[in-house]
Amino acid sequence: MDRLTTAGPALLGLALMFALLMIVALIMVVRGASGRKRGRKADGGDTMLLSMALQEAVGKLKAQERQMAARAEASERLAGQIVAGLNSGLVVVDRAGEVQTVNPAARRILGLDADVNGGPVADVLRQVPALAQVIGEALQTSAPIVRRTVMLEGGGKPSHLGVTVSPISGASDEMQAVVCLFTDLTAVVELEERLRLKEALARLGELTAGLAHEFRNGLATIHGYGRLLDPGSLPEPARTYVDGIRSETAALGEVVTNFLRFAKPEQFAMAPVDLHAIVMRAVDDLPGAAEATTISGTFATVNGDDVLLRQAFSNLLRNSLEACASGNGTAQVIVRGEVDGGDVLVTVDDNGPGLAPAAVSRLFQPFATTKAAGTGLGLAIVQKVIVSHNGVIVAGGSPAGGARFQVRLPIQRAS
Repeated sequence: MDRLTTAGPALLGLALMFALLMIVALIMVVRGASGRKRGRKADGGDTMLLSMALQEAVGKLKAQERQMAARAEASERLAGQIVAGLNSGLVVVDRAGEVQTVNPAARRILGLDADVNGGPVADVLRQVPALAQVIGEALQTSAPIVRRTVMLEGGGKPSHLGVTVSPISGASDEMQAVVCLFTDLTAVVELEERLRLKEALARLGELTAGLAHEFRNGLATIHGYGRLLDPGSLPEPARTYVDGIRSETAALGEVVTNFLRFAKPEQFAMAPVDLHAIVMRAVDDLPGAAEATTISGTFATVNGDDVLLRQAFSNLLRNSLEACASGNGTAQVIVRGEVDGGDVLVTVDDNGPGLAPAAVSRLFQPFATTKAAGTGLGLAIVQKVIVSHNGVIVAGGSPAGGARFQVRLPIQRAS
């Protein structure tokens, strides 16, 4: 009994502790359930916010992508416009020798077809092998080529190109392609040639004018004394000698006069002149030229000296007629005019025996002639007159088998 009375409080304490534990557990269960409900609500809100943030970020990325695509397209379009608008020729060739880009200026300068876009450089530039050779050299050596002058034959006259070839390297410093830029220097080279010729003619005139005057004075004295001799009062052998003195001194005097005309500086009376009228008057001034000469084509007005230009074309026509006279057929001389950009091109063709290739290079030099009785000053005077008018004259073969002379003069520009 005493043991029961003693254990009662202990049991009561245990029951109270168990009850307290049950109450705490129930409270924790209730709190856990309500926390899960609140967690589910919080998780739903966070998911919505995250979705909205993702959508906004994707929208921004798409907008940036569209902007970058537009910039890339604008950059590509600008690069294409720059390449197409270059006045210099541009050819891009990869390291395998395949042409990647040819701009319109390159097609125009080189005379390439409009449909030429790619292919091996030797095939694309087969009309200009000298340029293809320079590009091939840059591909082999991987070294830049700066300001090299390349001479091309074609189009009726030689063309001079100023060429620069630059290699393009990748991230590994390995050459990926070469860019060839070139400019047509034909007009510059021709201008330099005319300036050099003018300087040479000026020096020649200064050196020889005084000497030619002295020769002419001596010849005039000899010729004058020869004219004073009366052939009728002389024996027969002496008459022949006097006639020989007179004819030779007269011929030498004409040579010296022509040489002075070639050597001395001319006094120009520059004015707008009709080149067609110049040619017509030159034909009328030559005996027999009207019957043998045909004039056709388009001429223009040039700024020049009427007398000197008429003299130059008279010498050209006389040279052609004399060459035709040495042949067996009827003399035929064709003068044709053509307006070429800012110049007028006058072509004189004949059906004579033509020009030997060895004679063409020295045809305009003083005293160089292929005629038995020629002085070699006619064509030299023609060249001097044409060059003094900022023009150029070239000689070659005619389709008719004779000689061809082409005179290019700048057209008078309207003020």
